[in-house]
Amino acid sequence: MNVVSDHGVRRGRKFDQVLDGARKVFLRDGFERASVDDIAREAGVSKATIYAYFPDKQLLFLEVARCECHRQTEEAEAMVEGDVPVRVALTIAAERIVAFQLSDFGQRMYRIVVGEGERFPGLGRQFHDFGPGLIHARLVHHMQSYVAGGALEIDDVDLAADQFAQLCKASIHERLMFGLAETITPDLVHRTVHGAVEMFLARYGTGA
Repeated sequence: MNVVSDHGVRRGRKFDQVLDGARKVFLRDGFERASVDDIAREAGVSKATIYAYFPDKQLLFLEVARCECHRQTEEAEAMVEGDVPVRVALTIAAERIVAFQLSDFGQRMYRIVVGEGERFPGLGRQFHDFGPGLIHARLVHHMQSYVAGGALEIDDVDLAADQFAQLCKASIHERLMFGLAETITPDLVHRTVHGAVEMFLARYGTGA
């Protein structure tokens, strides 16, 4: 029996199998060119199985994004459990944000959404809510905890979370978008991560 999730997806025993197949096809072919037939073939299931879980291809695409971002945030949060100093927590978050940017998944999904958003209105907004929006929400949650504990002093935590994410893109995002990935060295990643943390703490840190 399938179980309906809170975002309109039905789950069953072949759910992960379908997601894995869809992930491969979407990253290979993009959103528009990816067909349900190809996804079914890659996943080793019938089209009927896919439609039993996902009423349309867009929801399947968004679920791929949501699951990946959820996995990334869970891994990062597992590393900051307990009484972790704010500098350590921010460094872990920055490293994860940069790693996602540099990943094949992150780059391809970004290009798909930007390149096909005009033909599929609403795709970008929904992708943001299912993916980057999830990461933003977790940043806000943890920053609020550090504000409550006195390690950060922030009036607008929602804005501060956006600012931190943007600092983590400095020197990296545009290079990726213009096909200059080979110029992103480990030293540049290190400087970007630690520069983001230092600047953020210089503005919002209390030294506590």
